[in-house]
Amino acid sequence: MIGNSVIKLEAVDVYQQKHLVLSNVNLHINPGEFVFLIGQTGSGKSSLLKIIYGDLHISNGNGLVAGFDLKKLTEKDIPFLRRKLGIVFQDFQLLTDRTIEQNLEFVMKATGWKDQKLISERILDVLEKVGLRSKIKKMPHELSGGEQQRVVIARALLNDPELILADEPTGNLDPETSEEIVMLLKQISQSGTAVLMASHDYHIIRTFPSRIIKCEDGMVHEDVKI
Repeated sequence: MIGNSVIKLEAVDVYQQKHLVLSNVNLHINPGEFVFLIGQTGSGKSSLLKIIYGDLHISNGNGLVAGFDLKKLTEKDIPFLRRKLGIVFQDFQLLTDRTIEQNLEFVMKATGWKDQKLISERILDVLEKVGLRSKIKKMPHELSGGEQQRVVIARALLNDPELILADEPTGNLDPETSEEIVMLLKQISQSGTAVLMASHDYHIIRTFPSRIIKCEDGMVHEDVKI
């Protein structure tokens, strides 16, 4: 990776259906960094995340994410890029008709894991990391919101990603649970996986001081103070 950055965007213009959302984006995130992404609704945060995980194409500027050149990214490259990323959404997106173990197994088989012994070991490993090993046979509805979000983080860790993108991961959680989830994400970053977390929650941002990137007025500002 050039300059060892997990994310390196240089002079990137971000378009949504020919509409310029963000211009001249320069962004560098290194392995193990924990970074907040803030900005008003409609400021371009989601579009920026979509550029990073290959959902939007870049035409102007240069972008490198987890070793993938975003300008040269083809449809068939996107699944391989996403295996290097873990994505955590606000609304969990767990399969409600199967256990936690089966949820994680489903993702692993979809991303090319075949050896059942290795699959079982990896599932136990990621559930251990998020403190939910004892819940492996539970159904999603049997877990609290905070526990479900921990499962989502475990799911994001399955393929040992270089980067976790967390899009408002505490949006549906109470303040105490939100702090637990951010603490967990911080611990993950300290073990070498970069974390980029979009958030509106200024209490969380002040409680866990970290580097802040802000989308505002069609620009991305690095190292903002709040």
